[in-house]
Amino acid sequence: MTTATAALQVGIARDAGDGLRPEYDPARPELRRDPYPHYRVLRDLAPVHWAPRTRGWCVARNEDVLFVLKNPEIFSSRAMFTFLMNQGHPGRPPLSWKMLRFVARFAWSTRLNPFEFATARNLIAEDGERHAAMRRIVNRAFTPQRIGAWEDRVRELVAASIAKLRTEGSFDVVADLAIPVPVGIISEMLGVEPSRRADFKRWSDTIIESTSGAGRDDPFNPRMVDTIIELITYLRQVSEERKRKPADDMVSLIVAEQQGDMALSIREVIQFVMLLLVAGNETTTNLIGNAVSALLDHPDQLERVAAEPALVPRLVEETLRWDAPVQVLFRTTTREVELAGTTIPAGAYVVPLLGSANRDERAYADPDRFDVTRAPQPHLAFGFGEHFCLGAALARLEARAALEALVPELPGLVRRGPTELVDSFLVRGPKRLELGRRVA
Repeated sequence: MTTATAALQVGIARDAGDGLRPEYDPARPELRRDPYPHYRVLRDLAPVHWAPRTRGWCVARNEDVLFVLKNPEIFSSRAMFTFLMNQGHPGRPPLSWKMLRFVARFAWSTRLNPFEFATARNLIAEDGERHAAMRRIVNRAFTPQRIGAWEDRVRELVAASIAKLRTEGSFDVVADLAIPVPVGIISEMLGVEPSRRADFKRWSDTIIESTSGAGRDDPFNPRMVDTIIELITYLRQVSEERKRKPADDMVSLIVAEQQGDMALSIREVIQFVMLLLVAGNETTTNLIGNAVSALLDHPDQLERVAAEPALVPRLVEETLRWDAPVQVLFRTTTREVELAGTTIPAGAYVVPLLGSANRDERAYADPDRFDVTRAPQPHLAFGFGEHFCLGAALARLEARAALEALVPELPGLVRRGPTELVDSFLVRGPKRLELGRRVA
């Protein structure tokens, strides 16, 4: 059966009269449960595909995704802000009383102008030297030596999490392990008090929901507005406190750059810390959840890694390739460009599909097979080039420690109920993953 015939039969492409057109669009929630068959159709039939709801050109093949990420002078990262915040496009929310109420409440509560956040510098949305200068501010917190120094603390948090499984018998991999470990570490790195860790995760989840989930359709939902105002008010207070009294933490590092060449504004400090908060826990949380879910779905692979714990690092890399915790990125073309035979106009959104690139049969042998013994190969789960994930080494450390502790327990556990996924077109992972003891 050809790819085209199979695509028609399962409803992931349609006959447009002049040929088959894939039905894929990142903005369609019903496609998120299993996007990988859609990715295959894109790679075969439309490697550069216009997605009307997303209003962007989806890039599916490994080689082409690499080209996008390697050429920031053509594909600007500014779209990581403008697209996720619904700015500068027809999807921007129209002026309304709800928007005006939000602006008034935001300004009153935070003492900041919300519109000025649109022009503030943002680490993931800058290019060239502006990006490099911002990245240098926190680079020293993510050196191999600094990350290695966190290993004992990571393992302490993992051990505390696993203790619940051993004493209670029931366990939610996400709530009891995949959230507490990375949230605890990024909180300590940033220098926020332990009592706010639950708030950190709630704030992070709201950011994901509002930028890439259901909340995107209702940006002035009172619950989300309250949460965002609460977060920004807190971060302003912390930033001002670190300015008065610096500490040995990343918030102090960032606040210190309000002087000198970078001269970060308070809005840029807040956005910087928000980014570290979200990136510092979402990627690792989803990586751990995806790894456990994959092992449960592939008992032969679970048996293999349980018998040979030295395979855990390969398990981490295979999970990153096979079910990437970040599925897509966004770029804006600075000029007209041709990619895989398709002309993309200047000023257009481009959507590199990391999840598709990592399953490309042109780059990997038998790419849909989950194999914990697969020799490590380069993948794009952490991006590539100047925007390669700053916290990749930390995510690998946290995932490795969590899986080394949990994998020996997994053969005696079973999944309880269906696994609900995070509501997001940006990140991919289980929202809950409840396990219970296997009944003999």
